[in-house]
Amino acid sequence: MPPRVSAPPLLRSLPVHNPFTVVSCQPCKTTIRAGSIEARQRRRHDPFLMAQSRQRKAANISRQQDLVEKRQAALGDPVKSQPTPFIQQLGGVHTDKRIESDATKPSTPALNYFVKPTELDNAFAYSSQITEPLPVENADLVDPLKLEKELKAHAEYNHNAQEAIRRIVNLSNGNTKDRTRVNIQNCIETFGRHNTDQVLPPKPAPGIKMDHPEKTPRAGPDTGSAEVQVAILTTKILNLSRHLESTTKDRHNKRNLRILVHKRQKLLRYLREKERGGPRWQNLMESLGLSDAAWKGEISM
Repeated sequence: MPPRVSAPPLLRSLPVHNPFTVVSCQPCKTTIRAGSIEARQRRRHDPFLMAQSRQRKAANISRQQDLVEKRQAALGDPVKSQPTPFIQQLGGVHTDKRIESDATKPSTPALNYFVKPTELDNAFAYSSQITEPLPVENADLVDPLKLEKELKAHAEYNHNAQEAIRRIVNLSNGNTKDRTRVNIQNCIETFGRHNTDQVLPPKPAPGIKMDHPEKTPRAGPDTGSAEVQVAILTTKILNLSRHLESTTKDRHNKRNLRILVHKRQKLLRYLREKERGGPRWQNLMESLGLSDAAWKGEISM
């Protein structure tokens, strides 16, 4: 019987390749999902992958900021209005400090103290008529030089009096309360339904016909419709925003401005839903120079 030879421990530890060995059921991972735990662990230990991740994150954040700025620019400003003719008229009443020195020029359309231009012109004509020198029955008994001097003095006195009255009733010499009152009256005459019903076509008819009771006829000018209230609120908003441009610490009026802007937003949403984007809505938005930011989304100031 041959002697037994003990194998060294190193040979025992060597793997034996057996063709009948069962193949493992767990396949090796060739791809790693970007958001998986393994990917995060790899990035944590690989500085190159960490730098790539930070660059992608910075690019995404900058792109989101650009998109937000573009959307806000497309919506517009919820407070300011575009310089339309009506807005320029309201702003011109506030900022126009020039006084007409020539009495022959027509009087300004916006006058203070509830004075109308036609009434002022009629008063000037009547005062000039009752203060002129009396006509002479016999021209042979009157010195023509003296008569010409009296007429010239009367014309100069009448010119000075008219110039003084024009300066007194000129709205540019009034206070903010008087200007706001005139602007509100202008809004009523421009957007009141007692005037716009004769110019603007009706709103689009709904798909379902409904029998509504007849409305009570309007008595007097329209002061309570949504478009008139929006125009009046826009006048007050322009006045407050102009004041806050030079006064940064007036928190009371800043809160008042925020209240007016949100109140106008509610009225605009109601008017858009009621008019279905019809001619009345389009005329209001174009005349006031308002953008979609005045009624869309959330307004934060």
